Amino acid sequence: MSTETTDTTATSSVAHATFVVDRTFDAPLDRVWDAFAVPEQHAQWFGSDPGFTESEASDDFRVGGQAVQDGQWHDGPTSRYVATYTDIVERERIVSTYDMWVGGTHLSTSLTTTELTAVEGGTRLTYTEQGVFLDGQEDGSQREAGFQGIFDMLAEYLAR
Repeated sequence: MSTETTDTTATSSVAHATFVVDRTFDAPLDRVWDAFAVPEQHAQWFGSDPGFTESEASDDFRVGGQAVQDGQWHDGPTSRYVATYTDIVERERIVSTYDMWVGGTHLSTSLTTTELTAVEGGTRLTYTEQGVFLDGQEDGSQREAGFQGIFDMLAEYLAR
């Protein structure tokens, strides 16, 4: 009989985080909407980091459709993003869920709401994310900073 024991307990945890990013873009509502709704436009600013090489990318912008971005950070881990659009109100609201994997490990699941409103001189975007971050890999604070950067890329795209 073996005296060796195997530890079969796994440590798991969850962290919940909610954040809101409010931005006003110097572009008309139709232009900002199209930057989200037209896959060819969306690909030009969302995930367009030069330090990331895509191996898979698709965007089926419709309720029930999925968006996928898979690739590798230069000198870093792989990353996989899979989103499902759950509600779309033309030129007003986009609701989706998405999962993130880094290095093959499931990092998080999030519910997002993007609201667009025409305002004097442009378009106000209110982005709300409610996430569950798994097993101590992230607490959500990096995600908010990441989306600030993503919306900086959107602003650059809209300024072209």
